[in-house]
Amino acid sequence: MNPSSPLAVARERVAALQASLTATDGVPATLIETHISWLLLGRTTVYKLKKPLRLSFLDGTTLAARRRFCEEELRLNRRLAPSLYLDVVEVCDNGQGPTFGGPGTVLDVAVHMRRFPEGALWRDMLRADTLAPHHVDAMAKTLAAFHRDAAVAPAGSAFGSAAAHAQVVQGLEETVETPALRAWMAGQLQALAPWWAARQREGHVRECHGDLHLGNVLQLEGQATAFDGIEFDPALRWIDVVDDIAFLAMDLLANDRRQLAFRFINAYLSASGDYDALPGLRFAMVCRALVRAQVTTLAERQGVQAVGAGDASAYLALAEALSTAGDARLAITHGLPGSGKSFVSQGVLEAAGAICVRSDVERKRLFGLEAHASSRDRVPGGIYDAATTHRTYARLQQVAETALRAGWPVIVDAAFLRHSERAAFAALAAAMGVPFAVLDCRAALPLLRQRVQARQAVGTDPSEADLAVLEKLAGADEALSASERAAAIVADADAPAPVSPQAIAAQWLAAS
Repeated sequence: MNPSSPLAVARERVAALQASLTATDGVPATLIETHISWLLLGRTTVYKLKKPLRLSFLDGTTLAARRRFCEEELRLNRRLAPSLYLDVVEVCDNGQGPTFGGPGTVLDVAVHMRRFPEGALWRDMLRADTLAPHHVDAMAKTLAAFHRDAAVAPAGSAFGSAAAHAQVVQGLEETVETPALRAWMAGQLQALAPWWAARQREGHVRECHGDLHLGNVLQLEGQATAFDGIEFDPALRWIDVVDDIAFLAMDLLANDRRQLAFRFINAYLSASGDYDALPGLRFAMVCRALVRAQVTTLAERQGVQAVGAGDASAYLALAEALSTAGDARLAITHGLPGSGKSFVSQGVLEAAGAICVRSDVERKRLFGLEAHASSRDRVPGGIYDAATTHRTYARLQQVAETALRAGWPVIVDAAFLRHSERAAFAALAAAMGVPFAVLDCRAALPLLRQRVQARQAVGTDPSEADLAVLEKLAGADEALSASERAAAIVADADAPAPVSPQAIAAQWLAAS
């Protein structure tokens, strides 16, 4: 490297700042280098400086540009992690060497952050095997709320359009190694063009995070959140919300956490209700895998470690696998309250990599209620009348069809006590030419009563079925027909050795 080049000069300045921070804190400051930034980690604070680089996706060669990027980083990341992002500080030199703040000539700028504890990143939690399902559930809810409140792309803007996605694909061309994947992506660009236009019109293109890989997601003060969103290119953050969630889902898959990946996807869809995002989810995950492969390769060429990066070849392999992974099939549950339908559905969706939609959640959504909100005293006449049940099952069928058309295995978690309700979904599967199964959840009435009472005492389940509802439904349950029994996979809670959800998933996926 030319010792007088802007990058070399900046590198020397960073080394001097590291020494200055070490002297100030009384403990050695740590330097972390990425492909576009330097981070100096002090005892309690962090300073992040932008490299004076011109790349295909950013130009930070001027002080004005780096200042703008720092100010944008502060604004954008305070949305999800306000306690982390303190301010933007100038790097000055009064003749005694560069320092953060103070008098003298302004040489550069930096984002000033609060340092978070070691091991807080999800990347590190995965390595320590401490990332738990409840962390994933919390992050899904955080992102659903974040996307709900994020600024919406102006009508008619190019953000999130088919042209914008085509530009993304063009930027990934060198990363795509096989003709089959290139052809698949070209086909998706054409097939999804009307869908992207509709999503933009409907307000799903928003100012998102843009870089939700495992190195940017963390547990902060007991909360799941994210930091270090995209500031340098508006087109990379003004995206469809599905592009945002696809990044984290993909990275969980890339790190062999399939169960957590599909738990996250389903928790987000349940919280947001945005099942219309499913047609674009697979394409978005493929693109995100290719982005990580590209970033990892770029960092390797610079001789640095990409934040949160894995192996480029692993990301490429995942992109290939996702592009050929369609396995549309439909399963519905059958059983009384407390029979284990949601427990079985959750285990099966995680093991099978499926999409699940739950009647208790969608029923409440019809009335503008969140999943765990009580409808009692809030909806005159209640939400369990025949008309609402009809509307609920119509919504479930709509979601199932959307997911099936997108090539996903689908589980519909509902009681399905009536033959007519089950027949409608069997007919849907037949019309779409996909396998159909009934996850028949059984338990004796004493156990059902015990479970319903326990669930009500805890009060954290979307179901509001009480003992009176249980007794009423027990008399209305229509037994499975011969054809339904032939398609049934039984989960009997009273069996000496109940079948695990993982075994049920294997049986379901093996059915043709």
